[in-house]
This record gives sequence, structure tokens and C-alpha cells, in this order.
Amino acid sequence: MRILHTADWHIGQTLNGWSREHEHRTFLEGLRDLILSGRIDALLVAGDVFDGISPSGEAQRLLYGAIADFLRANPRLQIVMTAGNHDPAQRLEAPEAVLAALGVHVIGTLRQGPDGVDMDRHLIALRDSSDTIRAYVLAVPFLRAADLPSLQLGAVGGTEPAVTAAARTLHLGMAKAATARAKDLPLLAMGHLTCAGGLESEGAERRILIGGEHAVPPDIFPPTLSYVALGHLHRPQSLDGGRVRYSGSPFPLSAAEITYDHGVTLLDLDEGLVPRHISLPRPVAMHRLPERGAAPLADVAAALAALNLSPDTPRNAQSFVYLSILADRPVTQIRAEALLDALPLRLAGLSITRPEVAAIPDAPPPNLSETSPEDLFIAAFRQAHGQEPVSAHLAAFRDAMSEV
Repeated sequence: MRILHTADWHIGQTLNGWSREHEHRTFLEGLRDLILSGRIDALLVAGDVFDGISPSGEAQRLLYGAIADFLRANPRLQIVMTAGNHDPAQRLEAPEAVLAALGVHVIGTLRQGPDGVDMDRHLIALRDSSDTIRAYVLAVPFLRAADLPSLQLGAVGGTEPAVTAAARTLHLGMAKAATARAKDLPLLAMGHLTCAGGLESEGAERRILIGGEHAVPPDIFPPTLSYVALGHLHRPQSLDGGRVRYSGSPFPLSAAEITYDHGVTLLDLDEGLVPRHISLPRPVAMHRLPERGAAPLADVAAALAALNLSPDTPRNAQSFVYLSILADRPVTQIRAEALLDALPLRLAGLSITRPEVAAIPDAPPPNLSETSPEDLFIAAFRQAHGQEPVSAHLAAFRDAMSEV
């Protein structure tokens, strides 16, 4: 039996106003092909399916169209999808009755009653191609403070933070109940949170807090869980010897992720559930120029030319670029934007670093009878840009003055 673990699709994301639908569509088509060629029996999607709590109609059509494609590729495929902190949990669950009939389990919220977590809903049997139950998955969505009863009762963690203690109690109880049902079969779990020790992507992943805590240790997942499929961190990485793993996002969602080896994680039950990373080709190239720090516009322009971009590339497939420019003149931003307009690429972000200007000692403002508006303009220009204005700047100022 073969299981594919993926997460953090963020369908509907835009980058500096540019749609990423082409990339999502390409990824989902590639995932369908992998399901077919890899003889995948189960697909686990560990949260952040959508990028926001109000996904557009097109984003929803893309998701459900992909699910239909997956099932056409393998009619016996089982899909378990849980909500992340970005997802509209109840909206994700809305078509549950129809999807469940197709073997698709969508868990947006943690369902609890007087006797605890509803295990009939959260414990899902995974079957192989001969319809034999080979494993179980404990599907846990993104947890909120209200999902941790012991935290609500004011319990403290003793030697560890209260949230960690409450999360540990919840997972221990679910694992114990699941083990009683699973017997000796492998037991997997899904989650969407930050584990201590995981490497985060700066500026890419929203810091999620549960009761004021940001991260929990991976050992909140009891050893009876053979594998824990996590979402939220976009860098593929393993914790606890590989038993706890983030599959990562399918392609870069920000500049911080350009160097990541994006992909999905394959688990083979016959090989002991040892996770194997499968790299995915990037639907669209993403660059940061320069790779570190900032550079003058002339150097950045040379680096852009070296990319050898094809002018025939469709707009929605053109490369993304983040530029960090060291300003060497006041019109750097205007010149940068003009340069980009002539190239077949899309600007994902632009930062301009101006040279440090020596601090000018505080002095009383000059008396207007001792200076002129033009002198004040020249002084302000010099302080802002670290250089003297040229004739074009003075001409523009004089034109503005003539209209006052």
C-alpha cells in the first residue's frame, strides 16, 4: 500500500497581484499523473488547501476539479483532507456528504462530544487495492484554543507550558482510542501546527498561536503513531527521526522559499513507512536578484539579461523576480520599473536600499529672509539622497514652484 503526503497548496494565492492559478493547475495535473504512475492508494492533504477563508469560485472549482481528476486516475483512491489555519473550515466541510460517497474525507473542525473526540469521524481506515484495511489515519485539523478542553478548564502544564500539556493530553487520548480500534495495524496521524525544531520560512508562514503558544514539541504525538503527516511549514523536513514530517509546499510561495526542494512525501507500507521525498518540477521559475543583499541597478540589469528569458512565454507562465536594488541615484525606482516593463517576467517584490547619509546636527530652521525655497529644496534633496540634485531635478522643482 502506497500513501502520498502533501500539504500547503494555498490555492488562490496571489503574488504582488499576480494570480498563481497556472502554477496550481500545473501542480495538480502533475499530482494526478503521480497518483497514476506511482500506484498511490491514499492521498493525505494536511491543511492550507486554500490561501484564505474566502476562496473564490475559481479556486474552489480548481480544487474539486482536481479531486475529480485524481479519482478518474484511480477510482479506488482514498483522500483525507484536513483544514489548516488559512482554510475556511466549515466551508471546506460543506460538500462532505457528496465527497464521502466518493472516498474523500474532509475534516475541517475537531468534533467532540461529552465522551471526547468523535472517533467515528476522525479515525479513517485506509484500504489497499484489494479492499483490505492496511492502516488507519487519525485526521486532526488545525487546532484552536477551544479544541483543548483542559486548557479551557485552566489546567497548567507543570514543567511545560499549559498549551503543550493540553495538546499532549488531547493527542494522547485520541491515540489511545485509535489504537484500541486499529489493534496491531499501523496508525498514522495528520496535523497542522508548528513543531519546535522545525525550520520556518521568514515572512511566508503566518505565525499561529494556540492559547498564546507558538510551537509545541514533536513528542506530543505518542510513539504509538507510526507516522505524523504535518502541514504549515513550507520547507520539507523531518523531525523525531522521520516519524514526524512536513511535506512542505508544492512550489515557492515567497522569496524565502526559492532555494527549497519542493515536493511531496511518499510512504510505502511494505517498506516500513519510511518517508521518501519526491521532488516536483517548478511550474514557474522564481528568482531573487541579487541572491543576497542589494546591488546597483546596472548589476541587477546585467543579471536579468543573463536569465535569457523567452519573449514568447505566456504571461501566466513568466518567471517571478524579487529585486533588491542599491540606489545610486534618485530615479532608481523609475528606471527599475521601466527596465522590468521591457522584459518577459513578473515582479514579485522590489526593495530599494538607499545609501546611508551622515546625520546632520540639529539646527534651528533658517529664517525665510535668509534663504529661498530652492535652497531648502536642495538641502532636503541632499539629505534624502546623499548627493546634489542635477539640472533636471532643479527644472522640475522650478516648474512646480511656478504653479504654486
